[in-house]
Formats: sequence, C-alpha cells, structure tokens
Amino acid sequence: MTGRIHIGVGGWTYEPWRGVFYPEGLAQKRELEFASRQLTSIEINGTYYSTFKPDSWMKWRDETPDGFVFSVKASRYCTNRKALSDMGESMGRFLDQGLTLLGDKLGPINWQFMGTKKFDPVDFEGFLKLLPPERDGVRLRHALEVRHPSFCDEAFYALAEKYGCAIVYAEDDEAPEWPRIDRRTTDFTYARIMSSREDLETGLTDEDLDAVAARTRGWAGNGDVFCYFISGAKVRNPAAAMALIEKMAR
Repeated sequence: MTGRIHIGVGGWTYEPWRGVFYPEGLAQKRELEFASRQLTSIEINGTYYSTFKPDSWMKWRDETPDGFVFSVKASRYCTNRKALSDMGESMGRFLDQGLTLLGDKLGPINWQFMGTKKFDPVDFEGFLKLLPPERDGVRLRHALEVRHPSFCDEAFYALAEKYGCAIVYAEDDEAPEWPRIDRRTTDFTYARIMSSREDLETGLTDEDLDAVAARTRGWAGNGDVFCYFISGAKVRNPAAAMALIEKMAR
C-alpha cells in the first residue's frame, strides 16, 4: 500500500511571501488560488484562535483545485485547558463552524497541546473519547501534537492507536525538548517540519530535504501523509515545500 502524499505550509496570508513566493502585484484575494496550485495542502492555522463563517469554508473549497487538501488546527479552547475531558462544548463550536463544507478537501484536524501539558492517561483518554469519527457525513481524521516529554510513553501510543489518532511528528531544532515521536498508530501520518533557515533559498539543505523525502516515502508505505513546513524561517517554507514536492515526483 502506498498512500497519497500532501505537502504544504501553514496558512497562506503572510506579507513577506509577497514578491518571494507570490508574484509581484498578485491581488491578495488570489493568494490561496495561487498557493493551492504550487502546493498540495495547507494547514489552516487561524482556526486555533477563532472561528470562521460557512461562507469562508465554501470559498476556500471552491478556490482550490481537485485533489487539494486542507488540514485544520483545532481551537486552543479545546486543548489549552486543565481538564481535557471538559472540552465538549468548545469542541462542538469548533466542529460546527463549517469545516465539513470542505468535503473531500478536509484533511486531518491537528489537536495541538502546549509544552506544559503533561500526559495524564485518564484525562487524555477522556479527551480522545470525545473525538468523533465523522461529522455531517464527512470523515474526521485526528492528529495529536504533543510537546511534553511525558508523552514518550507506550501508554500514550496505545491510546492513540485505540482511538485511531495519528501522533504528529514535530521536528523543531529550536525546541530540542519536544518529543519527536515517529510511531504509526493509524492509517495516516502527520508531520510538521519547523527547522527551515533563512540563509538557504529552499529553507533546508539538499541533504536535509533528501532525508525528509526518504522519511516521507517510508510513511507513505503505511497510508496517506500530510507534511507541512511550519515556523522556522517562515519566508522560506513555500520554497521548502515545493522542493520536497519536486523530490517526491522523481
């Protein structure tokens, strides 16, 4: 089995990309249209801070080509809380804002936790029990981005597998304390590469991109892959994503 590989960046509105990634003079309202034809996926980050109206979701769906996929970052009101199992109302508001209107362009939901959030098996399972497998007839895939070393635990891996969630592989040279968990727990892989450098035109060295490509091919042997260049030298992330897309096409 070889899964589909989706490669992109976080968001599409970023002023320093204008004239670097986006052509000079491109109207801002056409940036998503342009980005979605250079990349194969985008992680929507604005949903971490606020909700959007159904019209926005339909607009994003209609501006992007067939086969393009959005991942969606879950609301911080769901994950930044002492008792995760109390997030039911916040989760409802997040899921019901219109994201299922993306239809087959809806990729995984990234549930990101703060670096101070430690692994509590009971509370975490209470959280996982609340994650629905579908909404409005659309499959929901869930990815867990944890940032505390306590999650390097077989009990956490077992819970992720039990509830069909991916564990985000997060690579950030600026935060070596974050766990880099490369563990298959479901039928897709979610990766966030946060180590791009501004002094390199493609964000990473060719050797580093080759390493990401090799890892991505390995992941694809187990299902779909969603790989994003996030943070780091953000101005270089589109170039890094496009370089990886090119390597994967060889």
